Amino acid sequence: MLDTIIKAAENFCIHQMNEPHELQDLVTKKRTLIAYIDIDTQEKKKYRVYIASDLSFAQKVSQLFLEEDESDEETLKDMILETANLIIGSAKVIAEDMHKNQYVISTPIFEKIGQFDLEVDAAKTIKIGDSEFTVALKEIDAQE
Repeated sequence: MLDTIIKAAENFCIHQMNEPHELQDLVTKKRTLIAYIDIDTQEKKKYRVYIASDLSFAQKVSQLFLEEDESDEETLKDMILETANLIIGSAKVIAEDMHKNQYVISTPIFEKIGQFDLEVDAAKTIKIGDSEFTVALKEIDAQE
């Protein structure tokens, strides 16, 4: 499942950000804005997908969508929520097109600002210049 989410994240970098990117097998160590979206699969499994963006990446998104050179913290939180929604929504469409791991997504939730210290099953980080964001996946109890 992470593969379709990473594909959507890379598409975001290419088509929205218009910037080259590098994919790494690690979790960012920077201070980040962390949001998540819960997804329910057709196989009755539930996952939490985290997007953890450093402040620089969130500001780039704010510049792209709002044309703001210096956004306040609330705006940056909104940008990470919107980024999560766009990436996970795109991944949902990719999964549907592939007839693979189809799922329903929930509303994005802002988790916190800080180090990404959450327990996850898999994660990748995408670097764009000096900015980066982590995409992570955690299977959660479907009874929650």
